[in-house]
Amino acid sequence: MLRYAITSRALYPGDEIQQQAALLRQASSWIADGIDLIQLREKDLPATVIAALARKILKAITTAASPTKLLLNSRPDIAIATAAHGVHLTAAPDELTPTQVRSLYASTNSPAPIITISCHTLEDVHNAVANQADAIVFAPVFEKVVAGQNVTPGQGLNQLRAACLAATPIPVYALGGVTFENTPACLEAGAAGIAGIRLFHQR
Repeated sequence: MLRYAITSRALYPGDEIQQQAALLRQASSWIADGIDLIQLREKDLPATVIAALARKILKAITTAASPTKLLLNSRPDIAIATAAHGVHLTAAPDELTPTQVRSLYASTNSPAPIITISCHTLEDVHNAVANQADAIVFAPVFEKVVAGQNVTPGQGLNQLRAACLAATPIPVYALGGVTFENTPACLEAGAAGIAGIRLFHQR
């Protein structure tokens, strides 16, 4: 089973410096555990801070000789500058395509990037396949509940199954309300792995 952890320093207490330090400690734990992908998703931070965090995570990966790969959320420029392993994109029409990102990497003689795309509909999945994404993150599979309140309705396992079939042979990660208890059902539906923010922060 593939595992895809997404960062969120907002989950940690303290000020900005303390939250960033906690994020790096969590990333180091994931790296030691050999988690497959880490998506650095701190969209509100300045580029220089994102780059600094990325370099520290990459150094931890190298030091641990870990198979973990680091992806940056929608920032191929920072990913290239820091030699990150790849980029996570959204399915938004104004987003760069995997082809464009690969061209950017190639223009700097960087190794070919790993590119994942968030998909919320089967149309998104078909587009991601046409654009030759390396992996798809399909969400939300289950409803999202925060403080006992249903925040986001889930699409369900049947829709996940349809997404996995449409994506073949591209691997699909199930995201959204995924727990270690319902993970087997996601895998049975065809998912190659699971993705999450709170999911892996709980470990």
